[in-house]
Amino acid sequence: ALSRFWSFIFAGSILYIFILLISGKTYTIGNVVNGTQNDPMLVGELTPEMLILKDTSFYSKLTQNKNNYIQKGDSLYKLTDKNSIEIYSGKQAADGIFVTCKNTILDLWLPLIGYLTFFCGLLHLLSDSGAISKFAKVLTPLFVKIFPDLPKGHAAYGFMTMNFAANFLGLDNAATPFGLKAMESMQEVNETKTRASNSQIMFLCLHAAGLTLIPTSIIGYRAAQNASNPADIMLPCIITSFVGTFAALVFVSIKQRINLLNLAVIIFVAGVSGIIGFLLFYITRLNGSEKMHFTSNLSNAVLLAIIFLIILYSIFQEKVFKRNETNVFDSFVTGAKDGFTTGVRVLPYMIAMLVALSVFRNSGLMYLVMDGVPSVLNLFAVKREIIDAIPVALMRPFSAGGSRGFMLDAMKTYGPDSLTGQL
Repeated sequence: ALSRFWSFIFAGSILYIFILLISGKTYTIGNVVNGTQNDPMLVGELTPEMLILKDTSFYSKLTQNKNNYIQKGDSLYKLTDKNSIEIYSGKQAADGIFVTCKNTILDLWLPLIGYLTFFCGLLHLLSDSGAISKFAKVLTPLFVKIFPDLPKGHAAYGFMTMNFAANFLGLDNAATPFGLKAMESMQEVNETKTRASNSQIMFLCLHAAGLTLIPTSIIGYRAAQNASNPADIMLPCIITSFVGTFAALVFVSIKQRINLLNLAVIIFVAGVSGIIGFLLFYITRLNGSEKMHFTSNLSNAVLLAIIFLIILYSIFQEKVFKRNETNVFDSFVTGAKDGFTTGVRVLPYMIAMLVALSVFRNSGLMYLVMDGVPSVLNLFAVKREIIDAIPVALMRPFSAGGSRGFMLDAMKTYGPDSLTGQL
């Protein structure tokens, strides 16, 4: 499905670009290759003689302007060194192919390499110190019910625990390396290497639902967009992520014929529900600034506490490291190298998807495809503010990065405190 979707995006978008060019509905296609997001779009050119005939006074103002450009309505007229007047209107939807490739590496992949390197180093400390195996034993009563095909005490239990904890605190970057290591670990016991195992499917669905207590990254994006109260989306995020996670657990369990009516699962669901209920009760009693202060400190404090506890436990387990002919620092470095290797493997997939989405957006085909959705929703009297947020929902199943871009674009266009921006 992903292969066909990816192929359709490229082939369909490029074909649509050529149709627009041949029919004269677009002036240039250079922006699709070399353009930058939000750059003015070149829609035409005039010679000085043509502009003089059209509007002599406007041409005079243009030549006298020291910046060599003038805004007229929705269009920008620019006098170039080639003695021609370029006309710009509108903004480019996304970075071009070359710019996307560069920015994917500089803005997404290199930071990801850093996160992977650091957190995989910590993961290796957990593994070498024996902490992961102890995690697995504690969680076995729960995980053995949800992941019946995974051997008891498997290392993946520890990795999944750290992944869920990072998602719970809204720490997307921290969750990624833990999730990758969990999938790699489960792949070792996957009998059919070319097909996801039941355990991998269950984990991926729970991870994608992303049970979140404190949506740290979303609050950060809203703060960057100068929202009046960046943390005011906490309650909806907690409720929807909880419902989504519970739905994922139920639906996958039905498909895999897993019985959830057992004591371990019931206690876990009740426990998580209790924690969420208590924090919701506490947070709703705080004002806007107090919410921001509390959620920021709580998420960062928990992250620092996890790092502290991992290193402290490793120090107390130095004998275990010595038996394995290593030490705490060398173990961290060994794991960090694995993180770098994992990051290198991820890059081709990132480039492939983000470049495809770039071409899809810049061609205009994406908006043509999505225009049908508002038309249908209009029949049901759905508010325009809700319809404007639909592109984020449609993109989310295919690309987290793409949907994040649409979300930021919606906040910039409609405002972070608008219904569209919040939704």
